[in-house]
Amino acid sequence: MLKIGVDFHAFDGKFQGSRSHLIGLYRAMISLCPDVDFVLFLDRVDELRSLSGFDRPNVQCVRMPSANPLWRLAWQLPRLARQHRLDVLHTQYIVPFWPGCRTVVTIHDVLFEPYPEYFTPFFVWRSRWLFRRSAQRADAVMTVSEYSRREISRRYQVPEARIGLLLNAVDLQVFHPARDDGRAILQRRNLESGRYILTVGRIEPRKDHATLLRAYAQLGDGAPPLVIVGQRDFGNRAFDQALQTLPAGCDVRLLSDVSDMELPVLLQHALALAYPSRAEGFGMPPLEAMACGTPVVTCNSTALPEVVGDAGLLIQPGDVDGLASQLRRLIDQPALRQELSQRSLIRSRTFSWSRAAQVLQQSLVQMGLQHQSPPPR
Repeated sequence: MLKIGVDFHAFDGKFQGSRSHLIGLYRAMISLCPDVDFVLFLDRVDELRSLSGFDRPNVQCVRMPSANPLWRLAWQLPRLARQHRLDVLHTQYIVPFWPGCRTVVTIHDVLFEPYPEYFTPFFVWRSRWLFRRSAQRADAVMTVSEYSRREISRRYQVPEARIGLLLNAVDLQVFHPARDDGRAILQRRNLESGRYILTVGRIEPRKDHATLLRAYAQLGDGAPPLVIVGQRDFGNRAFDQALQTLPAGCDVRLLSDVSDMELPVLLQHALALAYPSRAEGFGMPPLEAMACGTPVVTCNSTALPEVVGDAGLLIQPGDVDGLASQLRRLIDQPALRQELSQRSLIRSRTFSWSRAAQVLQQSLVQMGLQHQSPPPR
């Protein structure tokens, strides 16, 4: 029986795109491939076992204590691959130095290449070497958007045909249009359904909260509250300056403690999601918002147009006036909100974890590691 090991350490960290990707992809993959043994390496094994889909008999959760990346790549994963006699090891971004088996790597993005100003010099130097090495040495390379596929191919001389596309998706049992059972969460947060603008993402320069704050300031008196869900990460100077110079009367609320259970409710009941990020390898918050039927305003750069299609409003990165104008349209035009809501629901359902799992399975077939299984009914 084929045995696939998966570096699941992202599950131990913050709730962000790579974590959501692993959960969604492997929940579908485990269901699609009951004849495959999956060995998942992470620290918080009990928490993962409690999730639906990860309690199947062909799933083994193995504790891999949290460690710095060098130790994980040079020692933990190679040792575990040998110990569990893996046929293939699937990692995110970087292939271990001496994996001891076939490898699949998912490189979600290489944003540090075209946008080095949003990363530390050490991160850029390290990632350029490690990502290039991983893309060229892995038996199979995956990514999550056409934009990232083109960038990886161009930057690292890997043919696009060799790069599989594992498009992200969302759990429609979690992200769906608003229901009354979420109103208790709104009350605890002192929010009213349909009467606040939401943004979701780590507070760092690339997400460009500063542009959002300046645009929000233009909306004037009577604008709905702006709710910022995210934790401070680094480089907050522009954000803090924009926050401190807001005119009197602006209602901005910073929520850094939103749980996994609260986030879908906040998305469902928002008037709109504002997501002015300057660069994304995919962009999970817009897709999650669209699955909730919530209108989205985001940038027309990198992979974001691939996600929203014609279901959202697009602006140029850093365009304060454009963002303010689009937010004002959404506030003043209920018919526009309704139209975008309907488009968003349709668009979000074109993304499927099952299809992503089929792409990964086909890659294993091409590597000669598995026979083709029929698609799930």
